[in-house]
Amino acid sequence: MNMHDFDRWARELLSVDRFRSADDSLNGIQVDRSDTPLRKMAFAVDACLETIRRAKEAGAQALFVHHGLFWGKPLPLSGSLRQRVLELLNGDLALYACHLPLDAHPELGNNAVLARMLGLKNIEPFGDYHGLAIGCKGIFDTALSMDEVLRRVLTAGDPPRALYPFGPERIRSVGIVSGGAAFESLQAIEQGLDLYLTGEPSHSIYHTVMEEGLNVIAAGHYATEVHGVQAVAERAARELGIETVFIEFPTGL
Repeated sequence: MNMHDFDRWARELLSVDRFRSADDSLNGIQVDRSDTPLRKMAFAVDACLETIRRAKEAGAQALFVHHGLFWGKPLPLSGSLRQRVLELLNGDLALYACHLPLDAHPELGNNAVLARMLGLKNIEPFGDYHGLAIGCKGIFDTALSMDEVLRRVLTAGDPPRALYPFGPERIRSVGIVSGGAAFESLQAIEQGLDLYLTGEPSHSIYHTVMEEGLNVIAAGHYATEVHGVQAVAERAARELGIETVFIEFPTGL
């Protein structure tokens, strides 16, 4: 298997091309490598100098990330971007990015994994973005307290980036869109949900969710988007027979 074999596998599995018009990320191979066998792949949330170096140190031939290097516009290869690309090329290390397709996947996606961690039932698509649902929603069999929800999402006991406890004390229905998706809370209000779970907080929604009576948890961008890459790593190891390694490099944000 080489990188282009992996690309075909990932594109089919994650429906990458379905998001071509909605996602300004360059999903797929962002930096290629020589046409030699792919035996080990590293996985991380972000393509930064540290994760690239750790992938090389681990002996990987490729790095799979949620947040890649290129976002819909040409950029000069200078400064930190030049250093990252140079590090990849010098190590013959490929870079593969998967952004919105990895948020939205109904089994391996960030939001689907969060829904399973919460124990939600009757899971449905949620969170319209350019005509595509990138999140999900569901209900608890038995209403939970905010503290119990937080324990299920932030399993290590870390505090959320922000907590707006403006809705019901007992939570039954939840909408989820990971990462930087504060404004999708307005869709949660429209659909009458008890809680909206995302990654990043925003001052701009604070008064609206307070006045409309919606609970919001901003659990952290990294904390809500670490799950998809881990799920793909497990699937790749099982289906492709390649060795995988996850590189943990949290931002705390």
